[in-house]
Amino acid sequence: MADLTSTSLTDLGNPVTISQRDLLSPAVLMSLGLFTFGMEQAAYDQLSRRINWRHEQNDRFLARPVSQFAGPGDDHVSIAGTIIPEVAGHYGALTFLIEMGDTGDAFPLLDGLGTLWGFYRIDAIDQAHKVIMAGGIPRMVDFSLELSRVE
Repeated sequence: MADLTSTSLTDLGNPVTISQRDLLSPAVLMSLGLFTFGMEQAAYDQLSRRINWRHEQNDRFLARPVSQFAGPGDDHVSIAGTIIPEVAGHYGALTFLIEMGDTGDAFPLLDGLGTLWGFYRIDAIDQAHKVIMAGGIPRMVDFSLELSRVE
């Protein structure tokens, strides 16, 4: 059975080891369910994540409140990017994301390394059409996507 984590090659007679990370496709940045973020559909240039933990507080007489760790809280991911069909992406990608949001379902979110971040639902999609041509067709669309983790 072959080792899938690294491959040995020879480069001008010298052994070269390529790890699995080196073999990753730059075309896929992240995937949400069956939708892949990348140059062919919708590439993003900004991703932020906010994770909270819950701490319940109880007031005390003549003393500061006491708190107790109550477990994980909210986990939100924001993804923002620009679609320029002449360069990268297509407008149908946003339509597909809107249809995914319409289902109300949660989808697995995986990064380009194959790490599962969890299951997320689509809370909001913002679009800003720019450089409008004849017929009201934008040459570029800035988009942002708000996701919330569900268990």
